[in-house]
Amino acid sequence: MDAAIWGAELALGAGRERIYLVEPTGSIEDDPNLTDQKFPGNPSMSYRSKHPFKVVGEVTIWKGHSPEQVKAMKDGLAKLAEKGINAIED
Repeated sequence: MDAAIWGAELALGAGRERIYLVEPTGSIEDDPNLTDQKFPGNPSMSYRSKHPFKVVGEVTIWKGHSPEQVKAMKDGLAKLAEKGINAIED
């Protein structure tokens, strides 16, 4: 759940942060941005697919990180961007 919360808090846009429950409609693979490079295996259960995901629900009750933690994470990502480091592997 922590990875989903970070995803919601770091997503671009001005709308309300949301966490959706989804089901794959095709094949999936471990997300290389989080698995093996940072965490052995896939403890965050992070996946990606070239196929769409079907939204089957929404998690409406969750506790986010403190404003200080979110700011620190965003500041860290901004520093990486300034150095030209793209943290997302396509």
